[in-house]
Amino acid sequence: MRERPAAARHLRADLTASLVVFLVALPLCIGVAVASGVPAELGLVTGIVGGLVTGALPGSSLQVSGPAAGLTVLVFEAVEEFGLPTLGALVLSAGVLQVAMGLLGLGRWFRAISVAVVQGMLAGIGLVLISGQLYALADAPSPGGGLDALRGLPSLAADTAGSATGRTALALGLGTLAVLVLWPRIPRAARLVPGPLAAVALATCAAEGLGLSVARVEVSGLLDAVQPPGGGEFADLLGAGALGTVLAFALIASAESLFSAAAVDRLHDGPRTRYDTELMAQGVGNTVCGLLGALPMTAVIVRSAANVQAGARTRASRVLHGLWLLLFAALIPGALGVIPVAALAAVLVQAGSKLVQVRAFLPLWREHRGEAVVLAVTALAIVTTNMFEGVLVGLLLAVVKSAWETSHVHLEVEDPGGGRITVRVLGNATFLRLPRLLDQLEALPRDRPLDLDLRRVRHLDHAAGVALLAWAQRHNAEGTEPVRVRRAEAAARGPEPEPAGG
Repeated sequence: MRERPAAARHLRADLTASLVVFLVALPLCIGVAVASGVPAELGLVTGIVGGLVTGALPGSSLQVSGPAAGLTVLVFEAVEEFGLPTLGALVLSAGVLQVAMGLLGLGRWFRAISVAVVQGMLAGIGLVLISGQLYALADAPSPGGGLDALRGLPSLAADTAGSATGRTALALGLGTLAVLVLWPRIPRAARLVPGPLAAVALATCAAEGLGLSVARVEVSGLLDAVQPPGGGEFADLLGAGALGTVLAFALIASAESLFSAAAVDRLHDGPRTRYDTELMAQGVGNTVCGLLGALPMTAVIVRSAANVQAGARTRASRVLHGLWLLLFAALIPGALGVIPVAALAAVLVQAGSKLVQVRAFLPLWREHRGEAVVLAVTALAIVTTNMFEGVLVGLLLAVVKSAWETSHVHLEVEDPGGGRITVRVLGNATFLRLPRLLDQLEALPRDRPLDLDLRRVRHLDHAAGVALLAWAQRHNAEGTEPVRVRRAEAAARGPEPEPAGG
């Protein structure tokens, strides 16, 4: 008898939360699709699948999935290179790969990715997203990638100043951006409607009421927008570029989803995320999105946080938000055609600015300079190359940084003055520290007996062991007495040089 009232309370809370998430997700689904260069309806399709399919699966109980700003740049590049019909095949393949990774238990390993690389990835995405949407803000075509977009900004400013249509669209977009910035500061009672929806709605009313000549979202119809991939599209995946795109979709979507899950877990005290299960749920969702020719999905922290803050209790809120998106797309699709593109661009400019956490960079620089360098290099690499290559650069730099820091080694030299010199090697002796280590050893006197104490070396790799042996042999050839090497009993410390001489 006591369970029914609790279940009823949960249902009421989930129903309310689902409406809030729907209102937050609606403009973002449309905006991400438009920015990705695909029909607006495909953004709604991905949001619907994220709610009705992924939302119903176990894994993370309260996080919400859908099209994400973090994949906008990569999707735009994929559509430009391979065409819209092939997008479904790319997304489907990425989804299958995610399911396979979940079955192999790789979900938990995504937590081992350097946080600096992830933050750099998001910052790079944010910079490219902002630079591209500045063109949409003025109803101007984007010149392409992040670097080209940045280079073209002076020309954009000049062209907009000389175009009445450009100035009108820019004014509307800046007005939308102003509403987004000021919305959190208005009284709480007026904030029942989420800021993005309110800003887009006000911009749409202004454009219609004033009869502004600005670009609107192009509407093709939900069923017409859905294009399942065929055999020819899957044949396009055999190229190295397509396979790299599939891998990028899978890895970036997985990382963003699982990092989002970790963040959402800190927002509530309910069941914790099962990472491998959540990875498979995301994979199933992307597989369905691929079959429908829609955008790839990830878990989205903005929608997920809204879901938790609105009081959601179970997965029902996620499923219901997908149902509301489906009803909107089916019953009032014509509403999309009156939305100004500049208003959606303003929403995405704000979303991109949240990805570029400028305020967090300076404290990171002061406390962990190496991490700050990894973050900055990853972001710049994404802007100057592309998403996949930029992330690879960041991961490589993070590995090198970690290897450098963990290979810390130093020498303690005990010189009694005229007798045998004792040199103790402390720390982790690896090839990365060999130049400095050998410089210090070469500076020791060659006409004095010497003990090389390796008993306190935590790790000695093969390269360092061979180099120390070679140094000892050179010292013996030039010095008065052979080097005496002291080391731990077993070979468990790695390869160490044999005593050079008696």
